[in-house]
Amino acid sequence: MNTGDLIRALAADSEVHPMPPGRALALALIPGVAIALGLHFALLGLRPHLLTLLGEPRLLFKLCLTVLLVALSGQLVLRLVKPGAGVHGAALMLAIVPALLAAANLAELSAVPAGLWGQRLIGSNAKFCLESIPFLAAAPLVAALLALRQGAPEHPALAGAAAGLFAGAIGAACYATHCPDDSPLFVAAWYSLAIGFVAAIGAVAGRRLLRW
Repeated sequence: MNTGDLIRALAADSEVHPMPPGRALALALIPGVAIALGLHFALLGLRPHLLTLLGEPRLLFKLCLTVLLVALSGQLVLRLVKPGAGVHGAALMLAIVPALLAAANLAELSAVPAGLWGQRLIGSNAKFCLESIPFLAAAPLVAALLALRQGAPEHPALAGAAAGLFAGAIGAACYATHCPDDSPLFVAAWYSLAIGFVAAIGAVAGRRLLRW
């Protein structure tokens, strides 16, 4: 083997191969979600009699909707981490969540007397909701942004916003098991605002951390 071949062989052996984004995201989320769950159970806890209340349609809808948002926003994050990857399909699938929420709100408005609409909208824990979801989303957001750095997002701010949406959905799914307000009106107003706040933080962080 001549000197050139030796140098090329050593360079190939020392080359660092980046971890696939999907695997990086999964591994990063293990501690991120573990921290969120630990904080949830330590500071908030489950809603009393949660299991016996699962037959209540509003509560079941709220839980299923937040879990669906976690799954669909996670798919969007994985698409955005790759340059040139098509995101239209993932974005269209994500639109299912607001469509379902809008339909649930129409059903709520038709089933509840108009005099109670404001009460259902404000609920009993609006401020606590706005504080708790970003708090529980903080560790998953850091984990998602670190995982995205293993890839090469073509649009760093958009990828960061998607990571924030994903983390906010995780925080919302955790908080939904504690929250006593089940009305779709409440979810549409306060959950959306809290998740949007986390997505905005993700966009700002992504613009700075995910550039390449």
